Amino acid sequence: MTTVNQPIASLFIITLFGFPCKAVSITDCSASASNLTFGNISMGTMQNNTATVTVDCHTAGLSVLANARVRMCLNLGAGSATGSSINSRNMSNASLAPLQFQIYRDASRSQTWGDSVTDDVDIDLQYAVPVLGGSGMESVTLYGQVPAQLGLAADNYQSLFTGGHTRLDYRYAEEVLGTPSWPASCTSGGNGGGSITFPFSASAVVPASCEIDVVNDLNFGTVPGLINNNNDQTTNFSFTCTKTTPWKVSLDNGLHANGTVRRMRLDASSNYVQYELYRDSAHNLRWGNTLDVDTANNTGTGSSQNLTIYGRVPAPQSIPSGSYSDTVTVTITY
Repeated sequence: MTTVNQPIASLFIITLFGFPCKAVSITDCSASASNLTFGNISMGTMQNNTATVTVDCHTAGLSVLANARVRMCLNLGAGSATGSSINSRNMSNASLAPLQFQIYRDASRSQTWGDSVTDDVDIDLQYAVPVLGGSGMESVTLYGQVPAQLGLAADNYQSLFTGGHTRLDYRYAEEVLGTPSWPASCTSGGNGGGSITFPFSASAVVPASCEIDVVNDLNFGTVPGLINNNNDQTTNFSFTCTKTTPWKVSLDNGLHANGTVRRMRLDASSNYVQYELYRDSAHNLRWGNTLDVDTANNTGTGSSQNLTIYGRVPAPQSIPSGSYSDTVTVTITY
């Protein structure tokens, strides 16, 4: 009985160790990305944010104290917005109006992330594969930026990176025992590979807003103590409202008004000189603060707009000499 069993044991040893070992496992990779969300964008202000792409590779099958190596290339296209290109990416609103943005490979935001060998993002991933398989994970950052820009319409903006707008090419190398050489590239060499996507969206909101740029003082100059003729002067102010945003500009009656009669005051005295502010050069349309009654109304263009204030010190008036002043508040309602 001993003589019969001995050749069988020897044959088993020769079978296991007498021939080269070959990989019998297989590697699969998956990828996911968080959305690149910029939130509210202020006119003329740059805004940055980031998102993350996570890659997970798993090697299953028979192995003994082995390592797997995976070479990957992450490619980004232009996104779904009309007129967008890799070097000049846009989001768009429902009316297809553009909002410029860009995605970069580096934190300094100087290297655009694209879909060629010179501007993609490359990852080399190595991980241990014990007897029953192993896995490895790697994350990379998308560095997003919305540059300062005017002419924007208040709305929600989006660009979708789905389908062919994202692509991760990978090749893997594996052995039953030990560490294999790296695949020649993410599309050649090794034991196998594949191509997967990592869809996400880029979005931003441009809220309706208005900002006063410059308000210039109204100076009536020097007038005689006995005012026999109307003294007319003008000033102007500029402001910027988001495109398509309705606005209403009102002027209050000032600090020293008597009812609705505007007055400038002589220093800290009880002496005043009456004046008035108008929306038109004919001095017929008083400029007040009752919305839609005596205010200036229009729509934002996304760029700076200018309005003229027509002022008048009416005659006749008789006033003591000195310096008269008042403070009027400009309000934009939108």
